Amino acid sequence: MYAELGMFESARRFFSAIPRPDLVTRTAMVSACAVSGDIEFARQMFDEMPHRDLVAWNAMIAGYAQRGESREALNLFSQMQVEGARVNEVTMVSVLSACAHLGAFDQGRWAHAYIERNKLPMTVTLGTALIDMYSKCGNMERAMQVFWKMEEKNVYTWSSVMGGLAMNGAGESCLEIFSRMKGEGIPPNEVTFVSVLRGCSVAGLVEQGRKHFDSIRQEYGLEPTHEHYGCMVDLYGRAGLLDDAVKVIKSMPIRPHVGAWGALLNACRMHRNMELGELALRRIVELEATHDGAYVLLSNIYADSKNWDGVSHVRKFMKANKVRKEPGCSAIEAGGEVHEFFVGDKSHPRYGEIEAMLGEMTRKLRLAGYVANTNQVLFDIEEEEKEDALCRHSEKLAIAFGFITLADGVPIRIVKNLRGYQSNLTPKIISLSLTKLLFQGLQLAQAFKWPVWSRP
Repeated sequence: MYAELGMFESARRFFSAIPRPDLVTRTAMVSACAVSGDIEFARQMFDEMPHRDLVAWNAMIAGYAQRGESREALNLFSQMQVEGARVNEVTMVSVLSACAHLGAFDQGRWAHAYIERNKLPMTVTLGTALIDMYSKCGNMERAMQVFWKMEEKNVYTWSSVMGGLAMNGAGESCLEIFSRMKGEGIPPNEVTFVSVLRGCSVAGLVEQGRKHFDSIRQEYGLEPTHEHYGCMVDLYGRAGLLDDAVKVIKSMPIRPHVGAWGALLNACRMHRNMELGELALRRIVELEATHDGAYVLLSNIYADSKNWDGVSHVRKFMKANKVRKEPGCSAIEAGGEVHEFFVGDKSHPRYGEIEAMLGEMTRKLRLAGYVANTNQVLFDIEEEEKEDALCRHSEKLAIAFGFITLADGVPIRIVKNLRGYQSNLTPKIISLSLTKLLFQGLQLAQAFKWPVWSRP
């Protein structure tokens, strides 16, 4: 009861007063620690338990998954199997959540096979978790297979598959699913409209997005949330309608949040509008002065225009305000293990092979006529040095590792840790044929004679 009310210290004091806590009491305390975020103490108690029941295992795995410590969640699941503990739906939902967070497609696919092999019932919750995992791992084909095979679906299942389609660039398919959902008489909720507006945004369907936004209140009697307004700012911003994006922010009946200003700032980067970008940054700093993303986006705007004084000013401002940029990390799964790379990272055991592959990639790209876009390098240095810095970007290190590790025909899936302000708008999975790697991907396809698909 204390844990549910968020009064963890009271729960802890009460537990410490029990002379000989039994299994149920210990399990309740582990769950309370996991819920409160004290994951280290939860694990200490979990390891000290003489016996563990299914609830204790599930509480510990869920605690790791909810805190983003996905590796620990999967490691504990492996230990659970070694010890022969029973697995249920709750366990697998947490495992799938961890796989989705890591972009660990192979482990997620194995978890799906485990569910089928052990004949766990495909409930709405479990099916929705599978759809979410496949979507975030960039495999919408498998996500749609799970979706269509589910006998029972609720509004969250429909919203999840629509969100996955939008995340993977299939905005029009997202809207088709929305039409089908309405045809089956399932009323949409706030989460549904986030997915719908996101689909309109990635597909550039401004008028449809405007109509769907208006329908939230007029047709369904719901109140638009911060996320819906943020989606509209992103929709107009991507389309270059920056004035309309600003009008949305000014018309919000609630105080504009960091996500809305962040979406506007990102649009300013895309369309190189420094003046409006500076305004967006000022508003973001007022709301969240220590967030590094806004400063980086404004630096990118200055760098695109080769305004090195502006870049320097932003960096000095960050230093004065003790704002530190979170290092970009790219992760790739190979052989059931997730490998992480940072920019300029040379610590990987196979770095020598990776560096050789980077050289081969650069050589073939140049032969194919590709010229690197060095505007995003935030230093006033020679072009050759900029190209070298880009070559050792964390994404390219991960791609090179994929080339030397994965078999022919296996997709390269990269997960980024930096997702920007509008986390509900920015795809987490980077594919060679998507987002900012689009052009590089097409050039790589030409240089390495890969087939190119028109859709991901």
